[in-house]
Amino acid sequence: MRELIRSTEHDRDCSLGFFICDWIEHHCVHGPGDVAGLPIELDAEFAGFIVDCYAVGEDGRRLYDSAFMSRPKGRAKSELAGFIVLAEALTNVRFDHWAEQGESYSCASQGCLVPNCEFTFQYEPGDPVGHMVVEPVIRCLATEEGQAGNTYDNVHFNLTMGPLAAGMPRDGAGLTRTFLPGGGEIVPSTASNSSKDGGKETFVVFDETHLYIRPELKRMYSTVRRNLAKRKQSEPWSLETSTMYMPGEKSVAEETHELAKAIAEGKTKRQRLLFDHREADADIDLTNEDEVRAGLQDVYGPFAEVMDIDRIISEIYDPRNDPQDSRRYYFNQPTSSRDAWLSAVEWNACMKPSEVSKRDEITLGFDGSRKRSRGVADATALIGCRVSDGHLFEIKVWEQPDGPAGDDWEVPAAEVDFEVRKAFEDFNVVGMFADPAKWESYIAGWEAAFGKKLKVKSTLNHPIEWWMTGNRSYLVVRALEQFQNAVVDGELTHNGDRALTRHILNARRRIGRSGLTIAKEHPDSRNKIDAAIAATLAYQARLQALSKGEATRSTFVPRRIR
Repeated sequence: MRELIRSTEHDRDCSLGFFICDWIEHHCVHGPGDVAGLPIELDAEFAGFIVDCYAVGEDGRRLYDSAFMSRPKGRAKSELAGFIVLAEALTNVRFDHWAEQGESYSCASQGCLVPNCEFTFQYEPGDPVGHMVVEPVIRCLATEEGQAGNTYDNVHFNLTMGPLAAGMPRDGAGLTRTFLPGGGEIVPSTASNSSKDGGKETFVVFDETHLYIRPELKRMYSTVRRNLAKRKQSEPWSLETSTMYMPGEKSVAEETHELAKAIAEGKTKRQRLLFDHREADADIDLTNEDEVRAGLQDVYGPFAEVMDIDRIISEIYDPRNDPQDSRRYYFNQPTSSRDAWLSAVEWNACMKPSEVSKRDEITLGFDGSRKRSRGVADATALIGCRVSDGHLFEIKVWEQPDGPAGDDWEVPAAEVDFEVRKAFEDFNVVGMFADPAKWESYIAGWEAAFGKKLKVKSTLNHPIEWWMTGNRSYLVVRALEQFQNAVVDGELTHNGDRALTRHILNARRRIGRSGLTIAKEHPDSRNKIDAAIAATLAYQARLQALSKGEATRSTFVPRRIR
């Protein structure tokens, strides 16, 4: 599964990346390792990523201020970043003009570090043509003090042992800094020195941002990214590379994933992020070696041909290794915090997009809040569940926006009321369970309007009201357990709706007096779970509908017996 978020203006035919890919293959070699010094042949996936990174708009300016690539362990992400560093330092990476008929590039006429270089590139009319950055300042960030990092190691090797070394001044490429022949520099940095050199970067590599957890590393990231706004003409940008983060650690990689989700949901504006993430299918059975092999070949893509897949399978089956770590490192899948209610693997395995028609019998679940606590407003969610097969889908989730737009935000109660009433008009609703906390008057109105028509009712006097607190705690525990079992056993499906998925994975297990319940990670957390509660209520109403003989015909087969 690949998640790719690009600008609406993105056009791969309008990119400097094709020239840069050819330049890399002609001038660069593999860095330290088994294939050190061998020529580069970019696979289609990496070449496509470079083309995406260097896409330009109609005005010729870069479409992206930052790019993020997430791939499994061993995919040579740091080496790719090193090649991009070399291109940023030594060739034409910023827009200059649109190509005319017959226009071409030649190292012989442009100048090149490689003696007698015969590299040429033929442009098509209208292609973007680039120029070099004036005095580029490139920073390669490492996580540990005393280490240059994998990206800079690759750069250093190319400038001291590869073809490009022939044109470098003596001692120009050092272990702590590289001075470029035409002016500028490449600097490996750590948290202690990343903000001490003036901050005039034109390109930055943040390698392995799933490891950027400690406060000093996160400050380093923030400081350096702010510096990128200082040189407008150079159009500075940054590249993050990462393997899947551990959810809940609040690493830089996790925060970038959250930003990408917000962009995809339309919750944030003016974001110039290229986001490229690839992971194996969530329903891989680790006990099935054929599925494991197929999953590895899928997630490593074209690179699987050079990976030791048999060795990785041995590592996965080594009892000394945590299966969750294997999923994270080798399948690039999100695993979960130890107290997570449901794991990302379990939830994602139930994703099966489906359209719900007006003829389908559905149940509704509602959970919300009206109160702001310490400037944070809880979310409100309305979730539907098809009775015939347990398919969950978002109707609407209201969440406090990020940034200034959320400062005075409150749940739009009138809009919530409208969406509930519209759901009864749009669908064949046979039941609705709603937690009435802070919504008592609205739920009373819904009961008055729709209660007599419902085939499934919470109680005789209150057909919709379903308390998640108070003296019904044993029912809450049972409802949560039934929902959890349905996910684990594959007895429900969902569309992969982003807000619902986020809330499900935010939920943490807590032990109450009556048994297992769920809560946010801490009371003031911005990571909401309201949609998880609403989904549980919708599913509980569905179970009661089935027990009453409603919509018992189903073509859905639980995953555990397929």
